[in-house]
Amino acid sequence: MSTSRHLSRVIALQALFASEFGKQNPTEAFDYVCKEFKDKTDDFSFAKMIFDGVIAGQEGIHEKIRHYAPEWPIEKIAKIDRVILEIAIFEMTAKGDVPAVVALDEAVELSKSYGNQNTPKFINGVLNALLNDTGSQRKTITA
Repeated sequence: MSTSRHLSRVIALQALFASEFGKQNPTEAFDYVCKEFKDKTDDFSFAKMIFDGVIAGQEGIHEKIRHYAPEWPIEKIAKIDRVILEIAIFEMTAKGDVPAVVALDEAVELSKSYGNQNTPKFINGVLNALLNDTGSQRKTITA
């Protein structure tokens, strides 16, 4: 078995969504989702790092969403769209080895699979504003 960072993002996305939507304990939600993916990967470290980083930094991440999507109050953004943004913003603003443009591209790909037809445009717009505002600095994160 192997892991890919895309699969790790899917795992983190599903665990974050399950934690919030089901009002589950975050650790229990993460463990549950990992059990569902045990036949696809044996390494959950990158997914766990994203999951923990989003949980720990959620307040600051939400401030960035408010700043870069001012016409969309957090509570009005579809939960799945918000979780995709949370993951990408965490990756784009944390230190590590994932270039910000890669995090943005991955978020758009996730939005195509999990969001509605308008989600990719919304995600791309918010994250491009963040990327442009940071001067396209190479902000990265490690596993």
